[in-house]
Amino acid sequence: MSDTPAGSLYVVATPIGNLDDLSPRAARVLGEVAVIAAEDTRHSGRLLRHLGLSRPMLSLHEHNEAARVDQLDARLVAGQDVALVSDAGTPLISDPGFVLVRELRARGRRIVPVPGPCALVAALSAAGLPTDRFLFQGFLPAKGGARRERLEALAAREETLVFYESPHRIRDTLADLATTLGERRVVLARELTKAFETFLDGSADELLARMEEDSDQARGEFVVMVAGAAPRGDAESSAVEADVLLSALLAEGVGVKQAAAVAARVLGGAKKVWYGRLQALKDGH
Repeated sequence: MSDTPAGSLYVVATPIGNLDDLSPRAARVLGEVAVIAAEDTRHSGRLLRHLGLSRPMLSLHEHNEAARVDQLDARLVAGQDVALVSDAGTPLISDPGFVLVRELRARGRRIVPVPGPCALVAALSAAGLPTDRFLFQGFLPAKGGARRERLEALAAREETLVFYESPHRIRDTLADLATTLGERRVVLARELTKAFETFLDGSADELLARMEEDSDQARGEFVVMVAGAAPRGDAESSAVEADVLLSALLAEGVGVKQAAAVAARVLGGAKKVWYGRLQALKDGH
């Protein structure tokens, strides 16, 4: 048995856009490890060149991660330190690395986090939505039916909902949010820490309209944050308040369609649901 102390796996967070966000500790670790396991060696190679570093690298992505475990473990057993990085942000957060960390921890290896940029945390910190509790769901399903089913399953959750989304599906996702969650507040964080970083705030329908007016707002990578459902304990009082508001709108002569839009804005939920309730109230007069 070798007396050489086992090495450590360093899970290193890297910039999500602005290279100045790399911590001095992360830069030092990347310059000292024996090898860097990277989601894309070409992408991470550019970061290393920016830092003036040259270290051996090997690829570690969703298709080869399981096969890399023994290879990297052998390096650790030999006393070498290894760094794990993804293309951007913190590894394992909707990125490869979970299988490696799980297996190495099961073997008793030392895993060291080197914290830093993370898109979901950065987005939440500037969104103005509740952050005492949030539910991160990564990327929603690519197909519309499965995506709507997932959103419907989350509709009653009271935590702020957080998703990642690509520019190819952001419009479809907003449309499904409007259908399933109605007029809830949505905040989109686009191109975080990059030159065209933007936060858009409004209902899903309003954000879709913004993208129709300015197609540039649909470009880039997104963090989608949605206000949670009203607390269940407030359901009874909310129902009474809703009936009072709906009756008042009708009494003032507001049309059913316009009243439904007002109710959705004030109380949340889908306009079509309020339209049905208003129509029922009107027919009952």
